[in-house]
Amino acid sequence: MNLSDRLQETAGQYAGKTAYHFMGQSATYAELNGAVNKMANYFDSIGIKKGDHVGLLLGNSPHFVIAMYAALRTGATVIPINPIYTPDEIAYIIRDGDVKAIVALDLLLPLIEKAHAALPSVNHYVVCETEEGTAEKLAALPEEVKGKVTAFTQAISEQQPVYQGPELHEDDTAIILYTSGTTGKPKGAMLSHKNVYSNAKDTAEYLNITGEDRVVTTLPMFHVFALTVVLNAPLINGGTMLIVPRFSPKDVFDVVEKYKATVFAGVPTMYNFLLQYPEADSSSFESVRLCISGGASMPVALLENFENKFNVKVSEGYGLSEASPVTCFNPLDRDRKAGSIGTSITNVENKIVNELGDELPAGEVGELIVRGPNVMKGYYKMPEETSAAIRDGWLYTGDLAKQDEEGYFYIVDRKKDMVIVGGYNVYPREVEEVLYTHESVVEAAVVGVPDPNFGEAVHAYVVLKDESVSKEDLQAFCSEKLAKYKVPTVIEFIEELPKNTTGKILRRALRDQVKQS
Repeated sequence: MNLSDRLQETAGQYAGKTAYHFMGQSATYAELNGAVNKMANYFDSIGIKKGDHVGLLLGNSPHFVIAMYAALRTGATVIPINPIYTPDEIAYIIRDGDVKAIVALDLLLPLIEKAHAALPSVNHYVVCETEEGTAEKLAALPEEVKGKVTAFTQAISEQQPVYQGPELHEDDTAIILYTSGTTGKPKGAMLSHKNVYSNAKDTAEYLNITGEDRVVTTLPMFHVFALTVVLNAPLINGGTMLIVPRFSPKDVFDVVEKYKATVFAGVPTMYNFLLQYPEADSSSFESVRLCISGGASMPVALLENFENKFNVKVSEGYGLSEASPVTCFNPLDRDRKAGSIGTSITNVENKIVNELGDELPAGEVGELIVRGPNVMKGYYKMPEETSAAIRDGWLYTGDLAKQDEEGYFYIVDRKKDMVIVGGYNVYPREVEEVLYTHESVVEAAVVGVPDPNFGEAVHAYVVLKDESVSKEDLQAFCSEKLAKYKVPTVIEFIEELPKNTTGKILRRALRDQVKQS
């Protein structure tokens, strides 16, 4: 089974059921599947064949869902790209990913016009109309560009709502996700049809996401967390997506109230913004039965404050692009343990190993490794990096973790983020957890900086809501709860922590900031 065939089946079973709501519009499963078939026919008409690569430069919208499923249906490989990346970042992925066709926002027309000559592998651009005047802009393009560009509505308007595509095999590459690595250029994680379908199915089963659920889809669709948990998981079971174009607390609360949402998924930063939103009260998430957190570790204080305010449990989980992405979630039929990423999901194994690859007993910190049908085929055109990441069928995550006696896993930190002070290991997350418990702290991030005496020192960046608190106050607060070598040597107050488009705090940017100061 694969995502494309499953959508076809679901459309047969639940033809009149609502597949999504988006900015006042909606579509049934029959309508969505028909649009996917039309787009697949269009891809076929411009020469997209099985094995070709199609790039998606789109935000959260029906365009993304239709284009992705249509490309998969033709046997093409989908490469989602963050549309707010810089032109250089976008061009690198398009070139490295050997992209033949791109479906893009009309806002990117100037970029297409400017960069098309430097992207010789791209034969065609499909432009999605999101603002008035797009038709005029397309008409005004230079002739050498105009021949390669078609409006999305025009592309599918004359196509048939039925499509007979090639046979898809479970090991065919369905999606290539470029990971924002901490060093060097991004690597393209190749996910097969088996990888992405099995992870959506197993996640939905583990979290009991059914056709009755209405899932808030505000995580960016080009990110693997959103793809699996709030897009593919609901669609394979006949659920309804409540598509929010971009995250804002007001929009999320409005959508939850209007459509009586039952599932919300977000990264910790989103939960923090929702918690701080002044107009929200205990009834704002009344219809929501399940909140899911991933993408980064959620501070325990934030999790507990959110649960107390909105009277809903937050199930924290874990994943990475190379694992499609989900490997763990806090189970719904057992205790949710604050600070834990939960237990292994259906059909996936996690274990903690030392540097020799030997499994460690409960309570000991080592590297988290993963095995299952969700683990990637490898990195695109990078055999050496693939061999380093996948050994004897196990994916080495680069995350330090431990496991308790009941099988719950706890992320301690990124292997590369660990700070070594005078030979002692300091895990930034442990220090951040303490800072988050201070009533005046909104956000906190900790990095290691060079120190002439101890090798490294602990440097904290803090966002405050009460500016009367001093750095010395916070250091004294930390001293009560942490060993001396873990207390931040430097605390810097800033207005906002740097984040990527999914809301994940960028420690690397903070380290660079220290180097430049």
